[in-house]
This record gives sequence, C-alpha cells and structure tokens, in this order.
Amino acid sequence: MRSPEALRAKRVEMQRELVEAEVGRDILGWNASINDMHDRLMKHAVELCEREMGEAGFGPPPVSYAFVVFGSAGRQEQTLWSDQDNGLILSDVEHIDKQSYFEEFGRRLTDILEITGYDKCEGKVMCSEPRWCRTSSEWASQLEEWRGDLSWEPVRYLIIASDLRHIAGDMDLADKWRRDFYDGVRGNVALHAAILRNTVRHKKTLNVLGQVVTERFGDHAGDFDVKYGMYIPLVNAARCFALQHDVEESSTLKRLERLIQFEATSLPLLEPTYEAFLTALRLRGLTEATEHEGLLESSGYLLSDELKKKEQFYELRDGLILVRKLHRVLQRQLRFAERRRA
Repeated sequence: MRSPEALRAKRVEMQRELVEAEVGRDILGWNASINDMHDRLMKHAVELCEREMGEAGFGPPPVSYAFVVFGSAGRQEQTLWSDQDNGLILSDVEHIDKQSYFEEFGRRLTDILEITGYDKCEGKVMCSEPRWCRTSSEWASQLEEWRGDLSWEPVRYLIIASDLRHIAGDMDLADKWRRDFYDGVRGNVALHAAILRNTVRHKKTLNVLGQVVTERFGDHAGDFDVKYGMYIPLVNAARCFALQHDVEESSTLKRLERLIQFEATSLPLLEPTYEAFLTALRLRGLTEATEHEGLLESSGYLLSDELKKKEQFYELRDGLILVRKLHRVLQRQLRFAERRRA
C-alpha cells in the first residue's frame, strides 16, 4: 500500500467480502477471518509508516522495536468495526535518535491507522502516548511500578496490558515483555485480589425475577448492551481465572480452552462459559450497525426487534444467567481474599 487512503480502500474491499461471505459461516471461522483482516491491515500500516519515515528524512528505525496490540485486538476478538489499542516496545540498545524517531513514528502510525478506519482510543492506549511507548527495560520498570500500587488505575493498566499480542517487528521484544509480565503476576496473591476487585464490577443485566434488563431511557430504550452486558463480563472472568492459574494466553477462547484442559476450576462452569462466549461473539456481530464512508460502525446494542426472536432471546438470557453465576464465584473469591488480608 502506497498511502493511508489506499489502505483504507483495501479495508473497505476486505470488509465487503467478509460481509458477503457471512451467511452460513460458523462463528469461530467468522471471528478468525475478521481478525486476520485486521492483523494484515495493521502490519501494512506499520510498513507504510516506516516507509513514510524514511521518505520524510528520518531514515530507517534506529533500533529494533515491536508493535503490539491490547484490548479486543490483543484477544483476537475484533468485530468489523474496531478502534485502536496499541503500543510499542523498543530495544534497549542506545542510539542518539531513538527517542525522537519513535515519538514521531508513534504519532504517524496512529494517524495512519485512524485514516484506515481505526478511531483513536478515548483512553489514549496508543503508541503515540509515552505510557504505551517504552524501551524493554522501561516497560519492566513500569510493570513493576503498577504491581506495587494496588489502587484502581494501576491495576486497570495491568489488566489492559495482560491482553498484549505481537503484530509486527521484533518478536523477541514482545516475548521478553510477556516473561516480565507473568513473572510478576505469578503467585502474587495481593495483586490477584486487586484484580478481582476491578473485575467484579459489571453492568446489571438481570433483575430479581431473572428477566433481561434492557436500556430504560434514551435512543436505545428497549435495546440490550451486548458489549458491556454480556461480552465484557465474560472476557473479564476468563482473564481473571487465567491469571490465577498461570494461563499465558491473550485470547479469551484460548484462555478458556486451557482452563478446561487443566481442569483449573469447575468444568460445569467453564464449559458453559466457553459456549456463552461464542454466543456473545455472535450477538456482537448482530448489533445495530451503520455504514459511514464505506466502513461499518456499531452502537454495540442488540435492537429490541432482535430480542423478540425467541431462540436468540433465550440464548442471551442463558448467557446472562451464567454471567451472574461467574460474578458470584468471583465475589466469593474476593471476600475470601479480603478475609485473609484482614
């Protein structure tokens, strides 16, 4: 690709092909195809950024680096619409131009991705931000600092970081980052309790009678928030169990597969969680979507008309019942952890 605009056009083309092929596709294959598209586009964006840097007189990268992603990209769970959650890991090798080069590189890369159709992250989890663009040793120090402060925000950063996945550049840098991360988390009882505290908060989705709670007011009155009502609670629970049991995967599905394989916790709970997560992925693809300049955008809500389809509604309700069970398990774990600390 010779320009960000060409990359955007390629994304529109690939998206159209995926939409046309959607009918009859199993959710695992559909999810894999979408995320393969995003990976290819992001790799092209990195290559394009390097070329632009060279043409602008900055030359080639002065040291090796890794471009990594977090969030749904890190977990390989992106929908056709997706924003940015990314970072850079830089080599510790000294070079006089290293800082200035990668400051410019991060700004240009996030701009290229934005033109391609990936909105900039509202939480500023992007390689253009100093917090998410560091040398390998700086990252190790940052992870240690976050582990040493168990207040809400540092623990949130660690949770975000746990979904890291390598996309382009030096794989060894990403592998070292992951070793630093998991060495610091493994067996850290206080940190696990802090992660639990961050995890047990989620949107109420069932009332006392077990009925699905939809939006009461606003433009989405009567609709259901799939992302924060079902998908994110399942993501958070699987991540929490994975960190507790030394499962070093970033994908929710792979985390659940490994947990089931290891019989890490109750199989009667884990196996339905895997199936519920597949349902959540499928329902995310059915949320209200509109096309803007060739690219799809979604509100994240399942419209009331979709909720009237009985089979779909019952799948959603069963998934939410499971979310409630998982929430109660995590709450019990947190109460036990806090009693041990008292």
